[in-house]
Amino acid sequence: MRWVDFKESLSEFWSEFRRQKSGMLGLALLIFLIFIAVAAPVLTSPDIPDKWQSFWVDNPKNVPPTWINVFSSEDKAPHFVIQGEELQKLVTVNDSEYVIEVKYDNKYDIPPQDIVIKDVVGNSSSTGRVRRKPSITVIVERPDGKELTLLKNYKFSGEAVIQLGSNPQVRDALIQWLKEEGVPIDPTEEFQLKTLMDATKVLFGKLSDDILTNPQPLKGEYKFKLIFKTPAGTSVSFDNTKIIFTGRTYGWLGTDFKGRDLLAGIIWGSRVSLVIGISVAVVSVLIGIFYGVTSAYLGGWSDELMMRFQEFMASIPSLPILILMGTYFGGHIKLWQIVALLALFGWVGIARVARSMALQIKEQTYIEAARVLGAGTGRIIFKHMVPQLLPYAFAQMALSVPSAVLSEASLSYLGLGDPTAVTWGQILHDAQVAGAAVNGYWWWVIPPGLAIALVGLTFVLIGTALDRVLNPRLRRL
Repeated sequence: MRWVDFKESLSEFWSEFRRQKSGMLGLALLIFLIFIAVAAPVLTSPDIPDKWQSFWVDNPKNVPPTWINVFSSEDKAPHFVIQGEELQKLVTVNDSEYVIEVKYDNKYDIPPQDIVIKDVVGNSSSTGRVRRKPSITVIVERPDGKELTLLKNYKFSGEAVIQLGSNPQVRDALIQWLKEEGVPIDPTEEFQLKTLMDATKVLFGKLSDDILTNPQPLKGEYKFKLIFKTPAGTSVSFDNTKIIFTGRTYGWLGTDFKGRDLLAGIIWGSRVSLVIGISVAVVSVLIGIFYGVTSAYLGGWSDELMMRFQEFMASIPSLPILILMGTYFGGHIKLWQIVALLALFGWVGIARVARSMALQIKEQTYIEAARVLGAGTGRIIFKHMVPQLLPYAFAQMALSVPSAVLSEASLSYLGLGDPTAVTWGQILHDAQVAGAAVNGYWWWVIPPGLAIALVGLTFVLIGTALDRVLNPRLRRL
């Protein structure tokens, strides 16, 4: 085909395709999905696949997205981190002391889960039997004017992680402060209260007799003063230090039981879904087309033998075989193995349809003319017959993507997918293992399910539009 003829055919196809509103919607969705997949390292972080299987210790666990506050009667504190240059600006030096003053505006009904001072590095020293370590004192000034010392001369060394919400010294300080403020506390229940109380709700709560059992939020500006003392020979470093107000909500899609950002998982999962879906669709359709056309052209006992093999493959239940293969490969299947296995079973139905279409093409006059002129079997099949089936092939490729995506998601959901890859099926598998549906973690279940449905809808819209444009009989419907 000459370039001029190809360009004209392409122009006519695009003119027809533009009239299909569903096809244009599908094309827009496909462009959006491709953009998300390509821009995943920029939209999130390039190291997401490497750290996906580990715990994200800086993030809260099992919290909903931040926008849930719009639909909730209670505002939950979002995740808030102070680090880098922002933290360095808050550091002041006074002789052997380093002071960090942090202001936190609590305008929420439910305060942060915890306050974490992470990765502050303390270097200790030894003189004879005396070992000196740097220490930290944490003082908070509440909006009601009350001042409270949470930690006093807490010694540390190395890369310290101090969790104020669960620190025993902080809990003791809170109980002692409440006693001094006249809050009635039964001595027999004091130990139980220290163990069970939500320390941050008490810290950010209004002073009342029932603050331990029914804390009410005290809104306003809280001033935290962190005093680091460095005895002779010791030092502290804040190069990688973070002050984390662990949120009750996080980001656009919340977090899972490992603290992983589910939005990052959804974005990176689009890469795997598109690559597997398109790869399986292209490979299986090409195999099916060539197999069906070859069977139809050869005819006779070759056609019978090839069709019996096709029927044998069609009778094999693919999902159980894939599960058995996953078990054979050690319980997990690599992504390239998933593509190969899905393509192995995906061409069967396409071959049957392609054969029926090729039987009609085989009787055309130009096929007989090519045979009389001495054209070989390969030339007739690949040059004269297969091109006639390309319209069907393109439409079938688009329509085959959703089933491939669902198959990969099914394997991953059953725990047989590639554990090193970030996939929507893997996210659903983790949600099922952690009982997300039972515990009401809807943000962990619904987004990956909707993402799978969106990919399926995208290619169904495109495939239906292609079928209408390329099939003259459907075009009149």
